[in-house]
Amino acid sequence: MHVLLVEDDPLLGETIEEYLKENNITVKWIQDDREIDDIFDLNQFDVIVLDLMLKYRKGEEILRDIRNRGVDVPVLILTAKSDIRDKEVCFNLGADDYLTKPFDPKELLLRLKALSKRKHREYCVKIGDITIDIDNQMVYKKGEEVKLSRTAWELLYLLVKNRGSIVPTERILAYVWGDKPVGDEIVRTYIKELRKILPKDAIVTYKGRGYKLN
Repeated sequence: MHVLLVEDDPLLGETIEEYLKENNITVKWIQDDREIDDIFDLNQFDVIVLDLMLKYRKGEEILRDIRNRGVDVPVLILTAKSDIRDKEVCFNLGADDYLTKPFDPKELLLRLKALSKRKHREYCVKIGDITIDIDNQMVYKKGEEVKLSRTAWELLYLLVKNRGSIVPTERILAYVWGDKPVGDEIVRTYIKELRKILPKDAIVTYKGRGYKLN
């Protein structure tokens, strides 16, 4: 799962980021809410966690902009504002969930998993004799389970989510490895791992650009 966290409180943001990473979730944390305008493709994320009381803009304005951009990623509002009127405004603007501070990190994790599953519930993809069960994060070959590493699964999931489109190498690195100092070679290594399971020519390489799942 790939989460965008928009939170200007450095202590809280760091706590959330560390907790989610400990639970195998890739996190892009933005402290300066203006940076969200620099993210070209918000649909690369599985869930957006958005505070309302930010430094430069209200979270409600950001939420409105996100939906006006045609972004359908689930948005979880994380805020100290507990009034029912605030909740009503956010849900009317397109929020999918609302969690008030203080909160238990475990509850946040459970809500994120539920939102991600809700978004991808329709996915059960077949490629030749391979079945990819997105909801349960399982891969089967002729009915037999195929074991994949967590990293290989994240890469496969990204390719499936963008099936038929070229996924740039830079986006793969950001999605699967986050801020870790890795390069193109590691992407090629895991592409090779996936090619061992998938049908021939299922993954197409576009030199200098990225990869596409047919």
